[in-house]
Amino acid sequence: MKRVLPTAAVALSALVACSSSATSSTDDKQPPADSISAVEAAAGPGEQLDELTVAARGSMDGYSRDKYPHWIDQGDSCNTREAVLKRDGKDVKTGSDCYPTSGTWKSPYDGATWTDPSDVDIDHMVPLGNSWVSGAKKWTNAERQAFANDLTNPQLFAVTDNVNQSKSDKAPDKWRPPLKSYWCQYSTDWIEVKHHYKLTVTTEEKAALKDMLATC
Repeated sequence: MKRVLPTAAVALSALVACSSSATSSTDDKQPPADSISAVEAAAGPGEQLDELTVAARGSMDGYSRDKYPHWIDQGDSCNTREAVLKRDGKDVKTGSDCYPTSGTWKSPYDGATWTDPSDVDIDHMVPLGNSWVSGAKKWTNAERQAFANDLTNPQLFAVTDNVNQSKSDKAPDKWRPPLKSYWCQYSTDWIEVKHHYKLTVTTEEKAALKDMLATC
């Protein structure tokens, strides 16, 4: 014998079904948390540049590279320098101490290719000295160590040693890569690092970065 539900029960069931359907429809329209984070993180270099604090260049008083412990151990017998040489080189082979025994390195700043790792320096995109005068002076040694060995942000690059020495601690208003086709990427990386570490820029530095971004 077929069981017949009371009228009230039928009405209640229909109400629950409608409520459930409405909830599902609403939930389907909500972007996942990951998408929200991605949108928030999608700020372009121009927007990031505008978000940087413009301030006069600070004093170099008290500066020392020793306050930025660098080339620390990164595991597998590799220090930071060796880790970058392995990452940025092609067909790199290393000894048990992780120092490269062979490989090739193309310097993004000038386009030169090297086969001897001694011809290659590891450049800090935002130099240690520049970071000091734009906010890092107030950091702890541990914070400066993290900055000097950052393998996550676009901060460390294998480049021609003479080119790196020419750059020294200069900001983009004083020095730009010889390879003009790299200006877009260089300015984008510089801005990203300064934005990540909340470092300041000078008026001249900001103008130079805008000029370089115009090549993108």
